[in-house]
Amino acid sequence: MYITHLSLTNFRNFARVQLDFPPHIVVLRGDNGQGKSNLLEAVYVLATSRSHRATNERELFNWSALEHDLPVCRLSADVERAAGRIRLEIALSPQSAASGTAQLTTHDNPSGDRPQAIQKRIRLNGIPRRAIDLVGQLTVVAFSVQDINIVSGPPALRRRYLDVTNSQVDRRYLRALQRYQRVLWQRNRLLRLIAKREAGEDELAFWDAQLVENGSYLIKGRQEMVAALNQLAGAIHQELSDDRTPLTVTYIASTDREKVPASGDNGLPEEDLGRALQAVRPRELTLGMTLIGPHRDDLRFSVGDVDMSVYGSRGQQRVVALALKLAEARFMHARMGDDPVLLLDDVLSELDAAHRLHLLASVAAYRQVLMTTTDLDHFDPGFLEQAALYLVSSGGIEPAKG
Repeated sequence: MYITHLSLTNFRNFARVQLDFPPHIVVLRGDNGQGKSNLLEAVYVLATSRSHRATNERELFNWSALEHDLPVCRLSADVERAAGRIRLEIALSPQSAASGTAQLTTHDNPSGDRPQAIQKRIRLNGIPRRAIDLVGQLTVVAFSVQDINIVSGPPALRRRYLDVTNSQVDRRYLRALQRYQRVLWQRNRLLRLIAKREAGEDELAFWDAQLVENGSYLIKGRQEMVAALNQLAGAIHQELSDDRTPLTVTYIASTDREKVPASGDNGLPEEDLGRALQAVRPRELTLGMTLIGPHRDDLRFSVGDVDMSVYGSRGQQRVVALALKLAEARFMHARMGDDPVLLLDDVLSELDAAHRLHLLASVAAYRQVLMTTTDLDHFDPGFLEQAALYLVSSGGIEPAKG
């Protein structure tokens, strides 16, 4: 799988970019703050429908575009895949809920009214589609210096890592995730109403059934991914660290922390999750929140018996994160029968020479790799000979010579 053409209009610091990509290695060189990461972010948005960097989709707009009465941010890509060529398009526009017309940000709005939601339009080969139809058409694995937070950060980041990867390779997983999030919100609301005696406990039965149906599918998908990562990441970690001690990835279900025993042999089947909900019902009614389910689960990364999130050094955690990302790329290839596009955002600057060489050798085997850097000295000369070099500067991009 590879991108042949990328088009951006009013995205971040790019007013307009038309870019033809070769089907192998692309190195985007430029100083900090010139927009290199924004280009990778645009590809990520086209793959997943969401940014991994923005907290609000309004941040994706070029500031100058917001001076217009009807600002629009557009992204599109032509993608060659094993399943055939496809064109992906996303258009974003800020909308007024009352009138349906575009509205400016508070920066440009003297009234100071809170900006309204962003309207998102998605097209596949020119045909309007939903976000769920977009995800998986272009698969990506994003590497960044923040990947260490998957190991050392809060559980929500690890759950998001599992969900983003699984959603790209399994559309049913994405549907179950969307439904689960809606059900969780409704069930938590109902628990709070019951605590205030404004609803009856019997009303939980419907939401319990929905939570179990969708939650058990998420758990099974995550467990299968973790099993695959264990087969892949252990060997990669040994190569990276020159340590024979195995890396183990363990899925930690919320039922383990709540000490609710499971009866099945396959993790948490639907009956186990339902039984666990019943077991913690009194505490849920007291706290007004759902205590059991994939929204409370976690991952543990261990080298030998050492929990890397707690006792690993920054260097050890970075090697674990790198092994995990390389394993993720192999996992996605195995599931999809096609290489994902690799997005590496200035990751070489955080690695020593040995790990740089290993990473470059590993990613060079993939069909397309998009990399950013401020310094070409981080690259092996042989690797650069295979690459197309581009210079990113002040919202523009052009072919460059090493």
